[in-house]
Amino acid sequence: MSDLICVGAIAGAFGVAGEVRLKSFCSDPTDIAAYGPLLSEDGSRDYHITLTRPVAGGLGARIKGVTTKEQADALRGTSLYVPRDRLPKLPDDEFYHTDLIGLSAYDPGGAALGTVTAVYNHGAGDILEISPAGHKSALLLPFTLAIVPNVDLAAGRIVVDLPEETD
Repeated sequence: MSDLICVGAIAGAFGVAGEVRLKSFCSDPTDIAAYGPLLSEDGSRDYHITLTRPVAGGLGARIKGVTTKEQADALRGTSLYVPRDRLPKLPDDEFYHTDLIGLSAYDPGGAALGTVTAVYNHGAGDILEISPAGHKSALLLPFTLAIVPNVDLAAGRIVVDLPEETD
């Protein structure tokens, strides 16, 4: 279901009474609770969550129907999705990571560089992984206006101004 956007994941049990540690991928982590029931990747199961408190590495949460540590542990690694239409519309210069993955990357002269295969954020800003069409290793580039001056979702492409190589 391509209209589902991953907004978080269950990192495992927290305590012994069925509470889970939730990792939110939202810009404001607590927003994950505002989108209504969250869904499994295939949309077949829904998760009604209630946030309880901040915990190390995420948020504490209760999930309707989960009352034991074993039930909570069984959900570890479950990605949580929400239909795109429940998410806020973004300004023109902001993008959901899922919309960037799969875009073709070109240099300013129009030469193909490869395809965006992943977007990472380890706390210092978004990093694009661009896999070249050849057998070269992937490019990891900061997703900044200086490096990526143009994103055209409708055309399925980005323009990448590669930094100058230094010796």
